[in-house]
Amino acid sequence: MPPLSAGTDVSHVRHDTNRKGLIGIKLSGGFRNLCREHLVWWGLSVGGGGVRSAEQRLLKKTYPGRTEQQVQDQQRFLGKFASSPAFRKSSRLRSYRFTFPLQDLLEAYSQQFCGGEKPVMRVYQTHLYKQEVMYAVLVHSPANQEQFSESPLLNDDPNAVCCYRDGLFIWRPQAMCETHRYQLIRNDEALLMEARTCSPQQFYVWDNVGIALHVEDKLLPLDPARLRGNLKFCKGQKLHHVKDEFDEFRLANETVRRFWPEDPSPLERDEEQDISEAG
Repeated sequence: MPPLSAGTDVSHVRHDTNRKGLIGIKLSGGFRNLCREHLVWWGLSVGGGGVRSAEQRLLKKTYPGRTEQQVQDQQRFLGKFASSPAFRKSSRLRSYRFTFPLQDLLEAYSQQFCGGEKPVMRVYQTHLYKQEVMYAVLVHSPANQEQFSESPLLNDDPNAVCCYRDGLFIWRPQAMCETHRYQLIRNDEALLMEARTCSPQQFYVWDNVGIALHVEDKLLPLDPARLRGNLKFCKGQKLHHVKDEFDEFRLANETVRRFWPEDPSPLERDEEQDISEAG
């Protein structure tokens, strides 16, 4: 796998939900979780731009003396490794996706739960599944420092899987794909890198990062127009061991029109080309 010590910049986060959850978010005007831990979970929304910036940092670190011609000759390669569900537009969870700029979400959280102060971020948990590792980052109010003091603070550690810096999460994935179809080839004479198909294929446990906002028993309110503007339909990835709760696009569009009658625009699909296909 290509080394990603420089990390991938992530400026947006996403929350996938089903029809019942969507209606609850609309009627309440925001996000809440009345279960025991009172956490609202978000995932990183990794775009092609973040992968390309990581690719450029890797090249600059490996070959700092490249000429302008060598820069022009370099073809994109890192996207071919980015094929795990963390990099796909489809959802393993539900059909309705809210995607927000990270800074906007943290600002709303700060105003509602932190009295305008900066939220505290901690390394929370590591969840191990059969083919997946999920690292959780906890976001909480400064007033709850003692409650979560056993979890270490999220520091700007160059060796950490995830850190927060300048309004971005920097994610350093340990495995970017489930099925490893490519190998990274370095041409140190030409100062170039490329991805070549490999055989036999190798299978990896892929990893991702979850962001848990601690909301106590309260609501994280967001403007209804912004909720609608940041909502898209996403195609489902069917999992054998999980009950199917995905809606067809026609039903999803009708549901959104019913609960947002003030916005007649059709529901968009979150179907930008997957990063691995874009190269």
